[in-house]
Amino acid sequence: MYSKLVDRFLKYVSFVTTSDEKTGLTPSTPGQLIFANYLADELKNIGLIDVSVSEYGYVMGTLPANTDLAVPTIGFIAHMDTSPDMTGKHPKPRIVAQYDGSEIVLNKEENIVLAPSEFPELLQYKGQDIIVTDGKTLLGADDKAGIAEIMTALENLVANPSLKHGKIRVAFTPDEEIGMGASKFDVEKFAADWAYTLDGGEIGELEYENFNAAAATVTFKGRNVHPGYAKHKMLNSMRVANQFAGMLPRHETPEHTEGYEGFYHLTSMEGNVEKSTLTYIIRDHDRDRFEKRKKEVQHLVNKINSEFPGCASVELKDQYFNMREKIEPVMHIVTIAEEAMKEADVKPNVKAIRGGTDGSQLSFKGLPCPNIFAGGHNFHGRFEYVPIPSMQKAVDVILKIVEKVAKLN
Repeated sequence: MYSKLVDRFLKYVSFVTTSDEKTGLTPSTPGQLIFANYLADELKNIGLIDVSVSEYGYVMGTLPANTDLAVPTIGFIAHMDTSPDMTGKHPKPRIVAQYDGSEIVLNKEENIVLAPSEFPELLQYKGQDIIVTDGKTLLGADDKAGIAEIMTALENLVANPSLKHGKIRVAFTPDEEIGMGASKFDVEKFAADWAYTLDGGEIGELEYENFNAAAATVTFKGRNVHPGYAKHKMLNSMRVANQFAGMLPRHETPEHTEGYEGFYHLTSMEGNVEKSTLTYIIRDHDRDRFEKRKKEVQHLVNKINSEFPGCASVELKDQYFNMREKIEPVMHIVTIAEEAMKEADVKPNVKAIRGGTDGSQLSFKGLPCPNIFAGGHNFHGRFEYVPIPSMQKAVDVILKIVEKVAKLN
């Protein structure tokens, strides 16, 4: 069943599909469209029908039902892009066979080490084969592991017609990492009763809650005067920006929060005396607290302006919302995934996503879409890795879901 799984994954990560929010395009980078066409051809070769690539780079295909029973149509979805947080160009993945629990030297020349002292989760995979980077790029398991798992499960269903199933839809999306993965997703065309994204982390993750999310761009206007004659005249926008940053709660940041705790995250800062810009993301699972966080940013901008009139302005933009409110009315779809994991000898770890997923936006567009593990760890950076047995178990879970849904008639 798994013979092509690793080969697929290693091929997929060779495609450069880093997304870029600055282009304003969909897909945001040309490599994603190249990868989309490759995946479409693979779907056709496996035996799927109605395979298409939209002008925006969305790949869709259908595995027809092989039963006459009235079975719900379900979908499986994964995203093609990788995070712009670190380059994904020319990765050099390697397999650490039967990991022995020690430090993994990713790059000897630069002394880049994947160490269990810093990443204790590694020890869960002692004795397993693990795919790692060379320390110079991210790996791309987020979410090319998910794509490889879906492809492998589909291939297995085609090769084994005795495994009865209803109609299955599959989609691969662009630009999830920049929050645009579902922006042009045609839910009506996809025509599934519900779907699952294969975009979670470690083995067992099952998620139907995620952050409410917004972006804030705070701009500070200063006034430049020769520093020798600047008293009572100069307004240094960088100093005001620094003052604003210090006014936000010190411990409500990603490095000090976990679980259901929200945060303000300063993602970039640039400026000079005359103009400075701070960019934040605002996150909270609770909608009321989320709205209060946005109001607090505006309140602090107002406080700055009370001291430095007209200096500060803020642009707030909602990005996505917690899909829990859309999933709870159809909780049986989560129960199916949870039972499928147990039948595949995977311990379910039902938790809230400390981030977002295509499934959030899709749920609000009318396609309920919980999230299932793809198996990777340390996404978006050089320490990313994925245990091969976790990927294999994700394939098993997909097949168990399909099996269970086929019995719902």
